[in-house]
Amino acid sequence: MKKLGFPRMHKEKNEKRAFLPEFFGGLANLGVEIHLEKGYGSKMGFVEDDYTKENANIKFVSKEDAFNQDIVVVLRSPDFDEFELMKKGSILLSMLHYPTRAKRVKILKEKGIKAVSLDSIRDDLMQRIVFNAKGTSENGMELAFKELEKVRDDFYSKNRGPIEVSIMGMGLVGLNAARAAGRYACKELNDKMIEVGTKGVLVHMLPRNITGDRQEMSRILEKTDIFVDASSRDNPYDYIVDNKLLGRLKKDAIIVDLTADPYIVDEEGMQVKAIEGIPTGTLDKYVIYKEDKEYYDIPEEVDKENRRTVISCDAWPGVKPKECMELYGIQMLPIITKLFEKDVDDMGIESPYYFERAIYRATIEYFENHEKKK
Repeated sequence: MKKLGFPRMHKEKNEKRAFLPEFFGGLANLGVEIHLEKGYGSKMGFVEDDYTKENANIKFVSKEDAFNQDIVVVLRSPDFDEFELMKKGSILLSMLHYPTRAKRVKILKEKGIKAVSLDSIRDDLMQRIVFNAKGTSENGMELAFKELEKVRDDFYSKNRGPIEVSIMGMGLVGLNAARAAGRYACKELNDKMIEVGTKGVLVHMLPRNITGDRQEMSRILEKTDIFVDASSRDNPYDYIVDNKLLGRLKKDAIIVDLTADPYIVDEEGMQVKAIEGIPTGTLDKYVIYKEDKEYYDIPEEVDKENRRTVISCDAWPGVKPKECMELYGIQMLPIITKLFEKDVDDMGIESPYYFERAIYRATIEYFENHEKKK
């Protein structure tokens, strides 16, 4: 009988997320023993009884015991030292981001951990199954408009032109960002704008044939009030917008970093952000001003001369933890149920079962044999 482990996430002080008690109620019919790390859910206001009332098979254990189970489920990837706590042959279900985490992939393979990356679980149309695109986009855009409100004296003026938002990336995150921008990203601002009668928001969606045109990008950035990165890149070692080009952006413009790619040095060089010279925020600090220390933490070889206020977070859905975990619970319940029923090694792309095909697409084997070769 497989046992499930749910460690807590300790990455930042403001990382509050944990699966909700009702999610574990959905696992009760499996009869599986579930080990939650002590304090699980406490940052969201839950106590142990909230969980055990939903599922009598729950035990509260040490961090080491939570990791030492057959299937370990934790939303954000464990640190490298936490991989040491896992058993060889155990399954790790987490956001592992294979394409930009070569060292992580290497260690998982060396440790014999059967990885299933939540961000790579895809249906037969290659759409993500575990995904909070709306939460990512709306959280970032709401903060951006509120920051713009602070610096623009004419924000509520009837005489100003439309606020111009330029978005790199036309996937779900980018499209949701555009929808959010169209209503000033939150009801509070939208209602006030309607009451005052100001002009609205003009959204520019920038496909690759525009982002690759330096002259056209320069013209667009000069008029942009909110510049959004929701891009997906084939090559994480190249910038889409270098720092010199970024200098064309309006001085009081706000940059919204929804992708939140990190700077990472690996065997092939340095992986960079789509926009050169901007920092990556966290749940502890997601509004970064021009002179904040996060700018000075950027690697020295990166040009950061041209700076703007940046809205960035490496865990955007975590800004609103309860809403986030309600959605992830719904999306992940059938995934965990399937992993309990059948070992990931016995799944494949030719399986007649929908979730088995989806889970297999999230394995390192599939990534190295299919995705990495693209």
